[in-house]
Amino acid sequence: MSEEVNPFESLQSQIDGAAAHMDVGEDVLERLKHPERVLETNLTVEMDDGSLDRFRAFRSQFNGDRGPYKGGIRYHPDVTRDEVKALSGWMVYKCATVGIPYGGGKGGIVIDPDDYSEAELERITRAFAKELRPLIGEDRDIPAPDVNTGQREMNWIKDTYETLENTTAPGVVTGKAPDSGGSAGRVEATGRSTVIAAREAFDYLDTDLEGATVAVQGYGNAGWIAAKLIDEMGATVVAASDSSGGIYSDDGFDPVAAKDHKNETGSVVGFEGADEEITNEELLTLDVDLLIPAALENAIDEGIAGDVRADVISEAANGPITPAADEVLAGKDVLVIPDILANAGGVTVSYFEWVQNRQRFYWTEERVNEELEAIVVDAFDALIDTYEEHGLDTLRTAAYVVAIRRVVDAFEQGGSWP
Repeated sequence: MSEEVNPFESLQSQIDGAAAHMDVGEDVLERLKHPERVLETNLTVEMDDGSLDRFRAFRSQFNGDRGPYKGGIRYHPDVTRDEVKALSGWMVYKCATVGIPYGGGKGGIVIDPDDYSEAELERITRAFAKELRPLIGEDRDIPAPDVNTGQREMNWIKDTYETLENTTAPGVVTGKAPDSGGSAGRVEATGRSTVIAAREAFDYLDTDLEGATVAVQGYGNAGWIAAKLIDEMGATVVAASDSSGGIYSDDGFDPVAAKDHKNETGSVVGFEGADEEITNEELLTLDVDLLIPAALENAIDEGIAGDVRADVISEAANGPITPAADEVLAGKDVLVIPDILANAGGVTVSYFEWVQNRQRFYWTEERVNEELEAIVVDAFDALIDTYEEHGLDTLRTAAYVVAIRRVVDAFEQGGSWP
């Protein structure tokens, strides 16, 4: 996996690639390639032993032309300013691709949450929420979960904001627990959109998903849900991995049992339902029908791309394929469903959650899933229409053409003034 590719530069390269097929002025394009503002803050928090520790944290608000900034907060030791900027930009174009009236934001704290107690994580989260307070709000910027964060952290942020503002504002964050205003179907949403998009791609290629072989790199929330749902669609999950390594079985295995093993041991490695252990790189180059990268960005670089043998890739992670690798895969006729469509289920159901919070009226899980499927299918069809109409090289380019046009239209309709 490449450690040298700057994700922010990857985002800008993807925008440039799409803009080459559009009539967009360089001045407007330059605006679309940079965040409107980035908060960088240092959180000083008391630890359980009474000592003080310092944590760097970021929040990037990339573009708000189409609505409030929207995007997750991740806790990871490798969080950087450029990574957060890139992720906030991807959120802009993800929301535009699926037609959700949001802009894009992203946040992160440089931390390994495994090194801290729950009480320490709560104090760290609340300290960050205090710093975010002037920026966030139901109509301004709406955080959500991301890597190593979930309902617990969102509930803490919501409570901190509501306490400091002396109000009730469940829509200030999404990804909350249901009893705190969360939406049914939110936990499964990213994995669900990943496999809906994959199903549509197989249909487009006139290929049967029944019995198709699938490898999933990254067995966190998005990855294991995708594995479970694709298995229910009749495909066969033959490989899965996490940060500790991977597992493989020629005849496939039960993805839910593999998740249970990971819950008990901390890794899929050692799962008795698999035939052998493999590395993450070996998983990425398996001869499978569908590959689902569901870990971190830059998982597939130019070197690995040359050995990829999957027919279809559905990106559950953000930015898992570098621009150079994209070119290699396109040359091999690998159909890549870009992250800004494939994993858009998370932000789509976050939007549903926000709508429900504003209305104080909550939907059934069945309705959430039906609405999500309709949006993903419509967005996939729009990508295919653009891809074929303009004779584009990849579906990623098609997605950016669709998304950039929508953002540019919103900017031009609003006008520019000092």
